[in-house]
Amino acid sequence: MADPITIYGTPVVQGVAYAPALWVRRPELPPESAPALPEDVREAEVSRFLDCANAVADSLMNRASKTTGQAADVLIVTSSLATDRAWTKDVSKRIRDGIPAIQAVMKATERFVVMFETAGGVMAERTTDLRDVRDRVIAHLQGVPEPGIPDCDCPFVLLADDLSPADTASLDTNVCVAIVTQLGGPTSHTSIISRQLAIPCIVAARQVDQIASEVPVLVDGGTGAITTGIDEAVALEKVRADAARLELIRSWTGPAQTSDGVHVQLLANVQDGPSATSAHESGFAEGVGLMRTELAFLDHPTEPSVEEQARSYSQALLAWSGSKVVVRTLDAGSDKPVAYATLRDEPNPALGVRGIRINGIHPNVLANQLDAIAVAAMTAPDTDVWVMAPMIATAAEARWFAGLINERNDVFGVSLKAGVMVEVPATAILIDQIMEYVDFVSIGTNDLTQYTMAADRLSANLAEYSDPWQPAPLALIRKVVKAGLRLGKPVGVCGEAAADPLLACVLVGMGVTSLSMASSAISGVGAQLGQVSLEQCRAAADALVGAFDGGDGRYRARQALGIE
Repeated sequence: MADPITIYGTPVVQGVAYAPALWVRRPELPPESAPALPEDVREAEVSRFLDCANAVADSLMNRASKTTGQAADVLIVTSSLATDRAWTKDVSKRIRDGIPAIQAVMKATERFVVMFETAGGVMAERTTDLRDVRDRVIAHLQGVPEPGIPDCDCPFVLLADDLSPADTASLDTNVCVAIVTQLGGPTSHTSIISRQLAIPCIVAARQVDQIASEVPVLVDGGTGAITTGIDEAVALEKVRADAARLELIRSWTGPAQTSDGVHVQLLANVQDGPSATSAHESGFAEGVGLMRTELAFLDHPTEPSVEEQARSYSQALLAWSGSKVVVRTLDAGSDKPVAYATLRDEPNPALGVRGIRINGIHPNVLANQLDAIAVAAMTAPDTDVWVMAPMIATAAEARWFAGLINERNDVFGVSLKAGVMVEVPATAILIDQIMEYVDFVSIGTNDLTQYTMAADRLSANLAEYSDPWQPAPLALIRKVVKAGLRLGKPVGVCGEAAADPLLACVLVGMGVTSLSMASSAISGVGAQLGQVSLEQCRAAADALVGAFDGGDGRYRARQALGIE
């Protein structure tokens, strides 16, 4: 037998799987040009196109109804693209100009792809979704089945250049044991849905096209390794060893602590009252480390009143009576546009008016929101309410925001704690000054990595730079945590890094005081922490100093923690 060959990508979901590879490739597009349509059939062709677009939308909505959580949300959004007025209008106009429906769909889609990529952020990522809708509509126009994952009764490792949300959300995890893609990043739809499905996932594996279908593949979602040519008995033993890890996760009940009994506070990320209640009922989280308040604004064409906001926040605070709830003020802009508080046509939205910077244009939005949070806190006096501002970049901003919180404490008779998000490298560089004015800080690792590495975290072509194990953002996190320890201020982490069991150990070793993540990730992190001592966590954190890249950092951490 030839020696095993291993290629690497960016690990997203931990786990080990072994099965034959199954490639899924997008269909080849028809020719770009075709004879012009006679005028007397153009309206009928428009109607045929609209029927096909509606059929795709209905198919995607049907899939959404059969799944839950983020997978359902992604499918609903993709379904809406198939009937998007601007896109269907563009296609219809081209057909009426004489272009056949298939070519009109292709040309209109590429126009919108350019628009989405120019907008950046979440819009840029939706190009994958739009192209998937294009391929499905074209299939209907051709009278052939929609593209997708072929039926397979035997276990397989799914390989793809990139997966559409519809394909990922519809996977049967009884046969699909792992996912590997050439493109995509840690925050792509494939990654998000893979976490919900809890199957090993590796993205940005640039050389995975070297592996042919039906070749047995060992996938290690912890290290990012994809190995072929390995002895079957060796591979299956690795799968069995990973099954023991899964059993630890299933049996973990909390609260989180290291093997030597050091408590670690694990918190939940939520978006509204119902999700806060659900997180509390899961029984694993000790509180809320990030309450995103955008939903109350995104669902409204105009700014919600103080009373409306207070009702929404109050539900979340009451669900966690006796615990800590960290509320983040509105983080609109960039990939979370709000109709009445987002500048249009910004050249670079990710570096534009977002988060706390909206206050300069719409000063009442933040003032009203803080009033609403204070009112909600009055209804939940036993809840420890912490409030933090996103996109803080200067000490002056931190002092100003803390002053606004203190004003509410005086006026409403509450005890809100003031904090800031550490997402901008400037905040980490000036952390000693900033911490003078606030009670706590919380590190948003997704944006901190994006801004430190100068790479859009939603760009499939820059996935390696979005890896939370990159040495540069980890060095900034270490600096922030050291300042917190020195000044006696809590430092939490609420980005994707907190949900990585291995990286969670490193963060605890640095001295992070709390980790906040999706509720579904808590048991995995808690189980991993229970297998290592605080001394090992500290050794892992120290081992990362001088790491060459993300892969080297992972290797060093695993060695220090004694994880094979």
